[in-house]
Amino acid sequence: MNLRTKAPEETTVVVGMSGGVDSSVTAHVLKEQGYNVIGIFMKNWDDTDENGVCTATEDYEDVIAVANQIGIPYYAVNFEKEYWDRVFEYFLAEYRLGRTPNPDVMCNKEIKFKAFLEHALRLGADFVATGHYAQVNYVDGEHRLLRGKDDNKDQTYFLNQLSQDQLARTMFPIGHMDKKDVRAIAEEAGLATAKKKDSTGICFIGERNFKEFLSEYLPSQPGEMRTLDGVVKGRHDGLMYYTLGQRHGLGIGGDGDPWFVVGKDVENNVLFVGQGFHHDALYSDALLASKLSWTGVAPTNEFRATAKFRYRQQDVPVTVAPLENGEVLVKFDEPQRAITPGQAVVFYDGDVCLGGATIDEAYRNGKRLDYIG
Repeated sequence: MNLRTKAPEETTVVVGMSGGVDSSVTAHVLKEQGYNVIGIFMKNWDDTDENGVCTATEDYEDVIAVANQIGIPYYAVNFEKEYWDRVFEYFLAEYRLGRTPNPDVMCNKEIKFKAFLEHALRLGADFVATGHYAQVNYVDGEHRLLRGKDDNKDQTYFLNQLSQDQLARTMFPIGHMDKKDVRAIAEEAGLATAKKKDSTGICFIGERNFKEFLSEYLPSQPGEMRTLDGVVKGRHDGLMYYTLGQRHGLGIGGDGDPWFVVGKDVENNVLFVGQGFHHDALYSDALLASKLSWTGVAPTNEFRATAKFRYRQQDVPVTVAPLENGEVLVKFDEPQRAITPGQAVVFYDGDVCLGGATIDEAYRNGKRLDYIG
């Protein structure tokens, strides 16, 4: 199915508008190209602060201003229940296991390109569009997810779970642009969000202290902070507050190299620490991952690719071996630092995002790093 051959004036596109500049320009560009554009603001979280101020209200007001400027209808839809059930509960469950979740990946999979897409189709949409820095093309009967042109903003890492059906109904109108060009278009068009600062971080945490936020939902369990040799170096506030490779917040002074988190023993509530950014315990040469999702045809044989294990990372060469139980074994050409259970491993063939999975275990020399997770 390739709906992209339809003329713009015969095509309805529902744009997910967040109140930011990227989604504003997305709607503007599509309108200029002649598409029948509808703007929808998704309310996914009740973010009212202690003063009764809700930033979602301010964002929706920006959506209204932009929609009126470019002359498109707009609506708001509430996905708070879906977000809680499908994203936030997953977020908490991962932290209970001592892992580090990636709610942005889950939000794209379950909300923006599932609940929102289903809602848009009920409205009669041919496509949904968002302000993500990514691209989609159609080659040999397959929709391919491509990196965004702006390497510094490419968001395919967070979109790795999208399926063929989802990609077939998705547009990324600013994916071929640099961020500075997006800002320039917004300013030239006089959009209300042209100079609005980009939002950062996880939507339901916002500007709040992460430790404070998490403690509202999960009871903290302080415990010992030890070296791998068993030397007690102090106390931790709760394993959920720390991630592999973390330096800040350990409270360990003294001479020599800085201290870093090198592992967790969830069963015994011990945080392992070691000295030096390149501590040996932080390096592995393979990982095991599950919850696989491929953007195209699922591979059955071992293949070569490049991979990212975190968003802000250059790809590294890997060998990927799909296993019969639905998991995947990923071997690295060179040892990698701080492979973190709960995070996404995302695979690429050049500019094409092949899909991704959730990291479960890290290995070195064929042995699982038991002090991780």
